[in-house]
Amino acid sequence: MWWKKHLATDINAGIDSLLNDIHSDGINLTIEELLPYQSKSSLLNLAPKKALHGHLSGNYLARTKGRGMEFDEVRHYQTGDDIRAIDWRVTARTGTTHTKLFKEEVERPVLIATDLGKSMFFGSKLLFKSVQAAHIAALVAWHAKNRGDRIGGLVFNEINHQELKPRSRQHGVLHYLHALEDLHNMGLAHWQEDNSSNKQYFIENCNRLRQLARPGSLVYLITDGNNFDEQALLPLSQISQHCELIICQISDPLENQLPPQTAKTSVAITDGSLTQQLILGDNKTAQIYQQNAIESAQSKQRMYQKAGARYIHFSAGESIEQQLKSGVDSWIR
Repeated sequence: MWWKKHLATDINAGIDSLLNDIHSDGINLTIEELLPYQSKSSLLNLAPKKALHGHLSGNYLARTKGRGMEFDEVRHYQTGDDIRAIDWRVTARTGTTHTKLFKEEVERPVLIATDLGKSMFFGSKLLFKSVQAAHIAALVAWHAKNRGDRIGGLVFNEINHQELKPRSRQHGVLHYLHALEDLHNMGLAHWQEDNSSNKQYFIENCNRLRQLARPGSLVYLITDGNNFDEQALLPLSQISQHCELIICQISDPLENQLPPQTAKTSVAITDGSLTQQLILGDNKTAQIYQQNAIESAQSKQRMYQKAGARYIHFSAGESIEQQLKSGVDSWIR
């Protein structure tokens, strides 16, 4: 069976190489591994996908027409139009008064809420879900900064949270990245101390996010969805009424299907509070496990849609760059 050992060695070498490329060990989080995403911000496009409800000034083109910096079209003058917008050249050429229309420019503060609860500290292939969440947050933050937006939001877990008011330029990004590093290190130090389930922290921070989000904001919620339930729908639905809400759900490959196994092997798995015995290498067990995972994912998607959010799925088993280049970006753009 030398080929199996050789294959395992090649797989491990590939993972080590990928971890080296993204400057991570897959478990711990450092500010250094979040800085390189500044050069990868072109992977995202944060242009608005819905009409914005707000009267702000800035860099985004709203879907409503108003007085702004971006010329849209010329039409016949109507009673009530601003006389400063009259297009005198077209008026002189046609003999009929025409006015210019502009696309209104609207600034959107970008708010990122990153869930670093205990269920996020799990990974079977490449990264902990918590590390992948931080990488996604960093990519969004750097892209927003490069567009000239203000960046803020929440970083939270069961025992603490940091609320960050939107800041402009690089200060806003670095402030958020340091909060990610601090809360991640805190969570990593305590995640095994108490395995009891506590969904209330997630609900509380959804309410904090609702209070922080101003009309017209772009709001990202990055989580594995394990603590998402009906109680979270109200604050998130209220956010989506006046903001664009995007939920990035992160899962680990082991949560979606059992690994292939030639010989039947009994293993114990736990979600932190309950423990279950499974038989690897048994086709029926693998099918039931995968079907349960599919049904759970579909249930979460229905709740996200009910909350009025756009949904993007990321895996903790591949780098963000790999996933965006292979098709996840179609959900984002």
